[in-house]
Amino acid sequence: MSEQALNGGAEPAQANGPQFSVEKIYVKDVSFESPKTPHVFNEQVQPQINMNLNQRVQRLGDNVFEVVLGINLTCTAGEGEGNSVYVVEVQQAGVFALAGFEPNVLDALLGTQCPNVLYPYARQLIGELIQAGGFAPFLLQPINFDALYAEGLRQRQAQGGGDLASSETVGNA
Repeated sequence: MSEQALNGGAEPAQANGPQFSVEKIYVKDVSFESPKTPHVFNEQVQPQINMNLNQRVQRLGDNVFEVVLGINLTCTAGEGEGNSVYVVEVQQAGVFALAGFEPNVLDALLGTQCPNVLYPYARQLIGELIQAGGFAPFLLQPINFDALYAEGLRQRQAQGGGDLASSETVGNA
């Protein structure tokens, strides 16, 4: 450790090495709907949860990117129209500075590490919204963003390219 760092000053960053930093984390958009309340609280049905996950990356500057992790969670009960118990939509976003990375490494970081940083914030917010809506606590399970990125990369290569780390996944929770 340098003498400057010991005396309370920041150690100078290596100018030539790769750098990854989180500049800002914020909620870009949030929505909670429960169209069947209060009647749904009296129903005895087994709810089904469906989750859609998507990600967008936007370059804000030479080495600055906004990553938006979108999670749409729909809880339904029964069959047919009007069966939504609740719908939660969250767009958790962050601004990340990434400098000194090769393009393929940069793409991988935007598609894996950035959503890994954002996911716990989105997960907590979704849990709080569901509980505030009067429903039992719901905890989203961990997501393997490395596997999702690898699958998205295979799909992009099969289609001949695509935007940096943009992907969409649909699944059941």
